[in-house]
Amino acid sequence: MFKSLGTPPPLPRWAEVLLLPLINIAVAFLACAVVIWALGENPREVLWTLFQGPFLYPGNLGYTLYYATNFIFTGLAVAVAFHAKLFNIGGEGQVTLGGLGVGLLVMSLGPTLPAILMVPMVILVSAAFGALWALIPGYLQAYRGSHIVITTIMFNFIASAIMVSLLSGPMMQPGQMSPQTPPFPSNAVLHKTHDVLHWLGFDQVANSPMNLSFFVALLALVGTWMLIWRTRLGYEIRGIGNNPDAAHYAGIRVPRIVLLTMAISGALAGMMALNEVAGAQQRVILNFSGQYGFVGIAVALIGRNHPVGILLASLLFGALYQGGTEIDFNYQSITREMVTLIQGLIILFSGALYYMFDPWLARILALILPRKANPEGGPS
Repeated sequence: MFKSLGTPPPLPRWAEVLLLPLINIAVAFLACAVVIWALGENPREVLWTLFQGPFLYPGNLGYTLYYATNFIFTGLAVAVAFHAKLFNIGGEGQVTLGGLGVGLLVMSLGPTLPAILMVPMVILVSAAFGALWALIPGYLQAYRGSHIVITTIMFNFIASAIMVSLLSGPMMQPGQMSPQTPPFPSNAVLHKTHDVLHWLGFDQVANSPMNLSFFVALLALVGTWMLIWRTRLGYEIRGIGNNPDAAHYAGIRVPRIVLLTMAISGALAGMMALNEVAGAQQRVILNFSGQYGFVGIAVALIGRNHPVGILLASLLFGALYQGGTEIDFNYQSITREMVTLIQGLIILFSGALYYMFDPWLARILALILPRKANPEGGPS
């Protein structure tokens, strides 16, 4: 079929961004259909439920965006670090410390400050605690040669132990058996979106845990794009990621940039606590991080470490989470574990096997599309 099966021609940018993801998602749903058929269910009906669940059922869009908010923060955290070739697997710990910081702030100053001061402080403290927790592995990497993967994983366990100790001790709500803090006062929370819309007169909006942290996440997407591609610091981060030795000889202070990168990454992860702690739960509960820090790695990889891609990947993961809940509720033969398998297949083809069809698609497009002429007059 092809004249040569050697090195394929480069894939056009539009095909890499649009066509290749569509092919991968189509193959992923085909694999899901085979699994669903093997379970004795109608693949078309189940996959339609997977689509309806996140978007078309009343009120479920709010749940989808609520899940997506968590993935935006953790995906951005992984992406910023990865631009400097730092594999930050400590998102879980940084999220935990962000929530801990919010809890300590609210329990100490919550009743005394007005909302106009308290809410910005909640946002800043969540970012600050996440940044400080990421700075320690960053310092060990930059100045002591410790591997960032190992140290960030270890710090996840340390953060979890600290949270268990505090929530079962001094921060625990009096008279409560569950490890959680007392509810936050109204001046220290990010209000749920449906409450805000009800105040504005939109009474038909269904209730959901989606809250104003979603808009903070959108601002974080814009800010990350500006940082990485429109600032000197972003240029230095990408320079270190491409070649740390060349960056050093160019005058970039590599250890300093490693510290700054890890601090920014940790701050973004810590801000995920805004959605769960200050928004949805309005208190600190044990294990509120919900493994979102680890899933953020897949979000960043699928989103190709770009804010636009991370937004789309976060919406995909949010839809999978909410759609999976609808499938589990509507079909007796499909357990929660099988829903996780279906979600995993979509993630596998959309992420890990993203470039599987790249060479074949490139060769097909090379046959279909006209060749560009090179400056000497021959075909390029």
